[in-house]
Amino acid sequence: MKIPKTLRTFCPKCKTHTEFSVSIYKAGKRHGARWGERRQAERKKGYGGQKFPEQHNQAKVTKKTSLMLKCKECSHSLQRKGIRLKKAEVA
Repeated sequence: MKIPKTLRTFCPKCKTHTEFSVSIYKAGKRHGARWGERRQAERKKGYGGQKFPEQHNQAKVTKKTSLMLKCKECSHSLQRKGIRLKKAEVA
């Protein structure tokens, strides 16, 4: 699905409708030394194995794609709810 590069919607910071630049949300780099990562490694250690059941059969065909909107006036960013798409493209 093609998504427009700019979108006009409400900005909660400007409190008015403004132009927003659109990009697709991408998760940041994971850091192995962070507390959550260390805790999960501790849970998986030893003979117990995986703490939670690993998902073997994939039920979903697509992943949800979230949009990142950035106000062109005040640079306030907000995230749009994810929609299921095979392919999202900002055009």
